[in-house]
Amino acid sequence: MDISINGSTASLEKECTLEALLLSRKLNPAVLLVERNGEIVPAGTFAEVLLCEGDSLEILHFVGGG
Repeated sequence: MDISINGSTASLEKECTLEALLLSRKLNPAVLLVERNGEIVPAGTFAEVLLCEGDSLEILHFVGGG
């Protein structure tokens, strides 16, 4: 299954949740903002969101500082 992550194509071997994808890429879901197909995904639902063929994800990291 092919999806787009930050403008690059990524192939997934099997269906997975958004949370599983993030963890497999060693990303901490607690510090991320994810947009799926143009809509913000609430952080509390990452484990429930099943990715589909052709999904487009934009993954952003929160950065602290002053």
